[in-house]
Amino acid sequence: MTVTVLGLGEMGTALALATLATDQQVTVWNRSADKAAPLLAKGAREAATVAAAVAESEVVLVNVKGGGVAAELLREAGAGLAGRTVLNLTDGPAEQAKATAELAAELGADYLHGQIMTIAPAIGSPDAVIFLGGSRAAFDRHEGLLRALGGRARYVSADPTVPVRYGMAVHDIMWGLLNGFLHASALLGKAGLSVGEFSEHAEPSLAGMLSMFPMLATEIDRAEHATPYGALVHHLPSIDDLITESAALGIDVELPNYTRGLVARAIDAGHRDDSYSRLVEHFRR
Repeated sequence: MTVTVLGLGEMGTALALATLATDQQVTVWNRSADKAAPLLAKGAREAATVAAAVAESEVVLVNVKGGGVAAELLREAGAGLAGRTVLNLTDGPAEQAKATAELAAELGADYLHGQIMTIAPAIGSPDAVIFLGGSRAAFDRHEGLLRALGGRARYVSADPTVPVRYGMAVHDIMWGLLNGFLHASALLGKAGLSVGEFSEHAEPSLAGMLSMFPMLATEIDRAEHATPYGALVHHLPSIDDLITESAALGIDVELPNYTRGLVARAIDAGHRDDSYSRLVEHFRR
């Protein structure tokens, strides 16, 4: 199999290196040709134009800055994409992924859209996750390459927008968790406590939070939020304690106050005995 990599930024270079490690023939192209030098030293070929790069390979892997740029490169390749597989690993909104998939189809190419869920140094590792959507036939045909890029590469849908939204959902959760951890770290630090020691002692409790996600997901999918334990009404006193303690230590209270507002409004709306999953309705609005 032959692979062309369009785009040699930090992530594109990592993808090209992981592909070279599988002993595939790799052709690279980048607007700034100097970025190709380290890859050429490892056996890659360089093409002077996008069209020439595409002509060399069965698989065209695209990783550039923005979905609009990726689409421009496909238009530049034009009819040369016919019969090839486009693996677009470029970030961007879901509608851009859909538009690029439609463009690839118009140009006669199979299309897979992927959302990379790791940093560049982890590309090629067994634990690297890549969500993929689009042509199932293309995924099956090139599964070996895909798993060489990320050991946990997985096909999630025929709809190329699904991996994009999966990626956004993971990031959304990540930022919420990180913000909560940093707020807690500030509180602990102001109280003269070690964040490292806290992490060690609280590890079972923190890990238990992740185990709640499947339960919450089931409640949300079924729209069944009533719960015999852990109801919203029981969250409010703990939130109030956190706000009081934060204020006393001079810690920013915007984040816990935001949470309190969500819980209080749901209780006022008659959902005092519901699970925390009930708050999904706030975000849906």
